[in-house]
Amino acid sequence: MLTRYTLPICDHDGSLSVEQFSVNKIICIGRNYAEHAREMGHDPEREPPFFFFKPQSALAQNNTDFIYPHFSQQVEHELELVVAIGKSGAQISVADAADYIFGFAVGLDMTCRDRQKEAKKLGRPWELGKGFDGSAPCTAIQRGSLTTLEQYGDLVLTRNGEEVQRGNWRTMVWSIPELIVEVSRYIKLEAGDLIFTGTPAGVGQVTPGDALCASLEGFSQELTIVITKKQS
Repeated sequence: MLTRYTLPICDHDGSLSVEQFSVNKIICIGRNYAEHAREMGHDPEREPPFFFFKPQSALAQNNTDFIYPHFSQQVEHELELVVAIGKSGAQISVADAADYIFGFAVGLDMTCRDRQKEAKKLGRPWELGKGFDGSAPCTAIQRGSLTTLEQYGDLVLTRNGEEVQRGNWRTMVWSIPELIVEVSRYIKLEAGDLIFTGTPAGVGQVTPGDALCASLEGFSQELTIVITKKQS
């Protein structure tokens, strides 16, 4: 039975396992695609990656409604490849980083952009804009390695059937092994951690009634959510 902080596990053919992936930390990488950095008004030079966290309560399973936050007027989608960590480690080397990968998923970093901008302007943390309940929808975790990841193509997001975001994970500024190394410099990675690896260009606003479908070409799982407004 699924609990609030677990995700299904599937094999390469999409068949679900009886096992569940218990989610621990949700770690999100910022500005890891050059074009996205530019569209957000930043210099895409290859600086050390930065990251932030979402609480477990941000996790949302596939095929669930996304409740539009009542405290925001500008909620945006950010399409992301998600790396699931399979064992614990700190100060991980590049040579060993691949051994810590359990598998992959497709996720969305749903963002209250107005709240994020306001926090930046005031020099405050981003939690209100990034870490609200349900802000990290995610597919089942498909077991895999960097070798199997090579079989997959572009990340694609559609809104109401129209393509709104597309990017290839191979164009990330910092590769998956490099991200694992960098994050593990500061915190211990543990089995159950999820790393949202950053979004390509094309982030955009959503409104209640929108249906989003996120996918990775060749990958067995698609993420589908519907934007709804909480009934008063």
